[in-house]
Amino acid sequence: MAPSPKVKICGINSPAALDAAVEASADFIGFVFFPASPRFASPAAAAALSARHAGGPKRVGLFVNPGFDEIEEVLQALTLDILQIYAPPAQIAALKFRFGLPIWRALGAATPADLPAQDEPVDGYVIEAKPPPGATRPGGNAITADWDLLSAWNTPKFWLLAGGLTPDNVAAALAKTGAPGADVSSGVETVPGVKSPELIRKFIKEVKGKN
Repeated sequence: MAPSPKVKICGINSPAALDAAVEASADFIGFVFFPASPRFASPAAAAALSARHAGGPKRVGLFVNPGFDEIEEVLQALTLDILQIYAPPAQIAALKFRFGLPIWRALGAATPADLPAQDEPVDGYVIEAKPPPGATRPGGNAITADWDLLSAWNTPKFWLLAGGLTPDNVAAALAKTGAPGADVSSGVETVPGVKSPELIRKFIKEVKGKN
């Protein structure tokens, strides 16, 4: 039997969102440490949220082109299991050497040339659509990824499909791409930055194929 797809709820910034993700058995919860995002959480706020539940989903910290000091500040406030980084592979390699944590490289892809090389020094990927012109952030823009492109991509590393996913389309997206998991943020929100516990539960149910 094939393993159940994994699910990550990203941009957690409220107790209600965190509780819903934990209670619905999300595999990962993401805290966004990028101030330009409507889902930004300070290190102190993320630490307070994470402390609501011992154990449970793995904690993922999302950073955009971070320096050592930025990540160090967060790690002094709370424990992260994984770093999700928007940055070139060379920068990610330096971060991995410095902190020793698993790192997922997050990136947008529109053509085969955008897809990662097989030898990148990362532990996994979060793949989404490229941001639109003039976007203020590299991801979380509610744009659907190219499922046909990703259905033809093969990597031995773990990866999550992201970009424009909702409870209504995620099952089809995973079936089309063969992705081992899904990452959602705006697709479970009522307005940017405000998560819906009901949509979180519905999304996880769709990913896991639960009745």
